[in-house]
Amino acid sequence: MSRRRRREMEGIGLSFLDAIFCGFGAILLLFVIARGAEPQLVVRDAETLRAELRVLEEERAELDGRINDMQAESDARQSEIASAERLVARYRDELTTIQGRHRAASDTAAVQNRIRDQLALAQQQLSEEMKRLLAQRREAPPERLVGGIPVDSEYIIFIIDTSGSMQSLAWPLMRRKLEETLRLYPEVKGIQVMNDEGAFMFSQYAGKWIPDSPARRRAIVERLQDWRPFSNSSPVEGIEAAIRIYYQPDRKISLYVFGDEFTGTSIDDVVRRVDQLNRADARGNRRVRIHGVGFPTMFAPPAQSSYTGVRFATLMRELARRNGGTFLGLNSAQQ
Repeated sequence: MSRRRRREMEGIGLSFLDAIFCGFGAILLLFVIARGAEPQLVVRDAETLRAELRVLEEERAELDGRINDMQAESDARQSEIASAERLVARYRDELTTIQGRHRAASDTAAVQNRIRDQLALAQQQLSEEMKRLLAQRREAPPERLVGGIPVDSEYIIFIIDTSGSMQSLAWPLMRRKLEETLRLYPEVKGIQVMNDEGAFMFSQYAGKWIPDSPARRRAIVERLQDWRPFSNSSPVEGIEAAIRIYYQPDRKISLYVFGDEFTGTSIDDVVRRVDQLNRADARGNRRVRIHGVGFPTMFAPPAQSSYTGVRFATLMRELARRNGGTFLGLNSAQQ
């Protein structure tokens, strides 16, 4: 190979090496530049993350506040709902009373007319059955009477209307009448106290007799201070429960019904049911005596409120007449 050609080949080789080294140097330079910029990128990324975290924390605090507000609003709504439910329950009770009074208003005149017709018929005609009963009464030994009330029973049951009208308008007077009634019986074999729904004053004596003693009598009077069982202002359930539970052939029992209203649908139906339950024997004597004491709470204004009071007096007067008892209608809360 000639010298000239060798020099050309050497020049080409050197140029190739220069190009390679320059490229390698450029790569090293880029790597150094990138390494130098990386900490700055990391710092900027950390600051960005911290800023975003602060924003998220603020949003979380705002959401927590909204949740607390919503919880407080929910609690307030629940309280309003509970108040509304109590109000609805009270209105339902008042509606029941109003409906009873409305029914009473519609049939009081009819009841009074029937009673007048029955009295007129009784004055005109004395049936064979009545003659027989009158004859038996003349033959029977005289009863022990105190103020017109027979007090020959050995067991006494008080059936007390515990409705709101009695509690608010007649409770002190009712307690005095109960004490007076107990004094009519210096000593008995058993006492029981129920409300007009048949609820017992002392649950431990449910279905039993309360032993008679001065201490037991004081306990009954004291318990009346805060005795508040539910009442529907109708003595029917209590009368029927007392007869079913306590009647026995060898017991002389008197029921004393203390109340001010009858809100039931029919007086005649009640009289028939009690007749079937408190059946008379061959001599016309009933299983238990039924006495009644009417309290004048329903005769205060407005006048229409007296209908249920009139119906109670009508019912108890008829029950007492048919079941060997006496009805006493009070005309003042001070009696």
